[in-house]
Amino acid sequence: MRELNKKYAEIVRQRYNENLKSGYAAVEFMENSTAVYRGEPVACLYMPKIFSREAMDVIKTAAKDICVILDKVIARYLSDAEYRRLFPFEPELEQLILSNAGYSRLLPIARLDIFFNEDDFSFKFCEFNTDGASAMNEDREINAAIRQSDAFREMSRFCTLQTFELFDSWVCEFAKIYADYKNGAVSKKPRIVITDFMENATPNEFIEFKKAFAKAGYDADICEIRELVYSGGELQTPDGKKIDAIYRRAVTCDIMRQKDDVQGFLQAARDNASCIIGHFRTQIVHNKAVFKILRMPETLEFLTEYEREYVLRHVPETLALETGKFDIHDVLNNKNDWIIKPEDLYGSRGVYAGIDMDDKSWALAVKNATDTGYLLQRFCPPHKSENLDFNGTNPPEFQMFNNITGMFVYNGKFQGIYSRAGLMGTISPYTRGLTLASLYETD
Repeated sequence: MRELNKKYAEIVRQRYNENLKSGYAAVEFMENSTAVYRGEPVACLYMPKIFSREAMDVIKTAAKDICVILDKVIARYLSDAEYRRLFPFEPELEQLILSNAGYSRLLPIARLDIFFNEDDFSFKFCEFNTDGASAMNEDREINAAIRQSDAFREMSRFCTLQTFELFDSWVCEFAKIYADYKNGAVSKKPRIVITDFMENATPNEFIEFKKAFAKAGYDADICEIRELVYSGGELQTPDGKKIDAIYRRAVTCDIMRQKDDVQGFLQAARDNASCIIGHFRTQIVHNKAVFKILRMPETLEFLTEYEREYVLRHVPETLALETGKFDIHDVLNNKNDWIIKPEDLYGSRGVYAGIDMDDKSWALAVKNATDTGYLLQRFCPPHKSENLDFNGTNPPEFQMFNNITGMFVYNGKFQGIYSRAGLMGTISPYTRGLTLASLYETD
């Protein structure tokens, strides 16, 4: 994998003038593309992340193994009242989690983010994103942008590089999950709704999924979750059409904060009136408290020896940021070893890495977060690789960027990769994280 990416960088260096033009063209492409996050075009780096066959084998195994473990955690939560006490869920949410989903797949869709070392293929998990998992459209658009570049054309003379398909494949797996849904008569061609709080949504991505559903012959629509209607035992669109299946993109924390505005959707979920993919039980592993719980004896005892070793090797040490439950002197004196995260926010909001802060700011962040639903986690230094950022006004020079790798899993199957990079310890839109095209070697 190192050699593939080194070769790409050599091409850029050798043909810098050609790639200078291509780099600015790629930025222009992205600025006019459908890759938009919170109203702004998604910023990207010029060089893609290329995964070798050997790296793909490791990543596919990593995704498979963690999904087996997360399925076991969800199943234990559903069956064991004592185990449920380890999780920070309020009674109303617990009832929703325990309601009948109507199908057997416990974790329909996820993006599992890891810090992947490209030299030795070691890795640590960063977070598990379930129903709100996104960025499929970012990857699609940036791949389209870099395929037009000089460096990509030159690299294609030496090896065959392939993109990951992330839309039609989800439609296929969605249909399989729906086919397993057991709640009376099931439509052979269900009416599907993609739903979210639209102010938090990625609407262009929803449009691409709607197109993919339509291409497969399904009647699909995009609806604001607050406008869904529950009437006569049916979940309906605002214009009164029965909804057979929901692709839920609204994350659970947003739903619970605005529950008074989504009572129709919530009652339909309680009554299992529509096939909701994914069901609220996915919150069991979406909530970051699962990182702490995975390493607890109550979880390790029902895992196999291989799974226990996997968890202890790849899930970073995670503690409740609560008075008396962590060594305050160690955390303050060794700030670069720690990161603090809220249990249930997304998009890296509220995340603070000690390595990005001075001593005073870190101490204040720890103080303010203690006893407020935060977690303390061992910081995993990201793998660094060189790249070019053409988003500025001056011709860029090569810089070393921190990397994070997201593994898309659909219906228990690895499907693709989402790559990001940045200059800070946390890699997110709030710390100027940038997207990279993800490619894999096929010969």
